[in-house]
Amino acid sequence: MQLVAPDILMEARGLSIAVYAVGMIVGALLWVLGWWGHRFWIVLFTTVVGGVLGLSFARATGTQPFVAGLLLAISAGTLSLALSRIFAFTAGGITAWLLVRSMAPGWDEPMLCFLAGGLLGLFMFRAWTMVMTSLAGSLFIAYSLLGLLDRLGKLDALAWGEQRAILLNWSCAGLALLGWLVQFVLERWRLNRQRVLDDQAELKEAQDALKERFKRRAAGQTWWKWGRQAKPAGKAA
Repeated sequence: MQLVAPDILMEARGLSIAVYAVGMIVGALLWVLGWWGHRFWIVLFTTVVGGVLGLSFARATGTQPFVAGLLLAISAGTLSLALSRIFAFTAGGITAWLLVRSMAPGWDEPMLCFLAGGLLGLFMFRAWTMVMTSLAGSLFIAYSLLGLLDRLGKLDALAWGEQRAILLNWSCAGLALLGWLVQFVLERWRLNRQRVLDDQAELKEAQDALKERFKRRAAGQTWWKWGRQAKPAGKAA
């Protein structure tokens, strides 16, 4: 199994430099901020896929391609967050099946691999989302970088990719692992920062409540002292 597939690389050749630059930027954002903005990425990916599917199957159903693509994109984007767990289950199952197939070809149990991987993907939703976004970002960077170098005439991306398929696989896997580590550290930092901010907010609320209590108590004592001072004056009169 090649992570950088020659067929996709062939289709990606010949694009403009701006497209490759955008691909590298999107890949870097996915690689670093995959979990931090996972809701955005899920909605964006589902919306784009829904729009493409709507445009592809519109003619077969006899509807207008633009209308079908737009409506399906909006529907998919609206339902994406509700279906994110299903996506995690499906992605985990497919990944587990592909890994078992590549590592143990003689063990032909796709259903068991799919179910076990899907359940693992659900139980480890946060870590699994980090892994998938990091891997997707790494692939975006790899395809965009190879396409850019091919566009600039630095190398033949298709031939180079076919000759060094194992090197590309390990490079993408290592980059994805590093991206997962970066996302994990950023998430821990965000949680610690949020915890500190919550503690500071609770402390401020407690201080404000204590100050208000002292003010009320001081005001009550002032009126009580004023009443005691006013009472002897009334007797003298």
